[in-house]
Amino acid sequence: MGRPMTDIILHPTKASLADWRAIHHGASARLDASMKPAIEASATAIDRILARGEPIYGINTGFGKLAGVRIADSDLAQLQRNIVLSHAAGVGEPMPAQIVRLMMALKLNSLGQGASGVRSQTIALMEAMLAKRLYPLIPAQGSVGASGDLAPLSHMACAMIGVGEIITDGGVKPAAAALAEAGLKPLELAPKEGLALLNGTQFSTAYALAGLFEAERLYKSALVTGALSTEAAKGSDTPFDPRIHALRGHRGQIETAEALRMLMSNSAIRASHLAGDERVQDPYCLRCQPQVMGAVLDMLRQAAVTLEIEARGVSDNPLIFADTDEALSGGNFHAEPVAFAADMIAIAVCEIGSIAERRIAMLVDPALSGLPAFLTPRPGLNSGFMIPQVTAAALVSENKQRAYPASVDSIPTSANQEDHVSMAAHGARRLLGMAANVDEIIAIELLAAAQGCDFHAPLTSSPILERVRARIRKDAPTLEDDPHFRPLMQASAAIVRAGDVIRAANVVLPGVAT
Repeated sequence: MGRPMTDIILHPTKASLADWRAIHHGASARLDASMKPAIEASATAIDRILARGEPIYGINTGFGKLAGVRIADSDLAQLQRNIVLSHAAGVGEPMPAQIVRLMMALKLNSLGQGASGVRSQTIALMEAMLAKRLYPLIPAQGSVGASGDLAPLSHMACAMIGVGEIITDGGVKPAAAALAEAGLKPLELAPKEGLALLNGTQFSTAYALAGLFEAERLYKSALVTGALSTEAAKGSDTPFDPRIHALRGHRGQIETAEALRMLMSNSAIRASHLAGDERVQDPYCLRCQPQVMGAVLDMLRQAAVTLEIEARGVSDNPLIFADTDEALSGGNFHAEPVAFAADMIAIAVCEIGSIAERRIAMLVDPALSGLPAFLTPRPGLNSGFMIPQVTAAALVSENKQRAYPASVDSIPTSANQEDHVSMAAHGARRLLGMAANVDEIIAIELLAAAQGCDFHAPLTSSPILERVRARIRKDAPTLEDDPHFRPLMQASAAIVRAGDVIRAANVVLPGVAT
């Protein structure tokens, strides 16, 4: 799991995209100490609200369709334990530890606003678990993204009360044993605390944020490989002229065109066909990169705005207002904003892979690229990049199927009490698998574009792109005859996943920072 970085101090209303990125990449998190008075005020407000003897949803009533059932004062603690145990009904593979860490930090941030009625000791246990790298083992399937991400967050709460399992640096252990080894005591839930822990959008938001961070890396990597493919095909940089994009006005398009111009600047390959080139226009996969990838960037930025707001917000129910001793029931747990953001990210990721695959297909076709068929010096005897392009096409098609909007689906739950749900959870959860597919597509393009440029020797590309070519050539040589392709593709994919394509370029590329 790697060693943690410096703690991120979360101030609920100020937490930034950079904070969540750092936590996703390994940093621990704890609340700003200034939030303690609000947390304590919220917890004491629960006692005053209960003293009035009124029915308060989830505090002295049943849950969902059972909200009309009044619970005796003597059973209030048992009620909270019961909801945690009964709602821990997830299935499927466990969440990756880094997503659990992000989810816990998001929940911590939400509880820290003092609108959920939890006590300081509950906050302290969450902070200690994060600091000691104790991550509940949470099945990843089972949430419909409304009434909160109930099942996965219940599994988190189970670990906090000593039930279930916890992922530690020493492996998966029973929760009670893992807490004891770390010198921590299981939580005894007070009224409202079980509901507060499991009600919210933090599972969906954590996956959506992780998908956003992956999508940004893919966008930047594909800018680089797209520029390299343009060089391999001896494409024109005229379509990246700033005057073209200023006339349309989209920010992402303008910045993408600028980045492509920078990536190709001072290329000897480009200089070699500035004059006398009979081709009037390049295929869309080259010429329309600013329009397509710019739209991707704009969409990712919109998703980032939504997710940054969501991550700062409170998605519990009911919400506690300590200044007036009120518990107000609402619907902040409904994850429609997250579902929409996840759908936008899915579409963007799909399109990054789609246009990259079209560039691969263009490069292997001598009629379009002017290069040897399938990028091999001896086509026929060798098949070259014939089947890697097929693999890329297969991955694009798989992503198209996954990109169907999750947010347009709904299925009633809880005996029709919860009759419209967002499906944000699996809408966000699919993003990492889609991103992994695009890693492979970009990896194939990186190999193909580098091979295409090799045919132009002794001409070289821009200094920036030559650094990228040097990086791939460290692990994957120029192909003279057919290789065993899988190891080369694995090596290239590792470079893409690690962000080495971006690092090798060593320039500032547009991103999603809000």
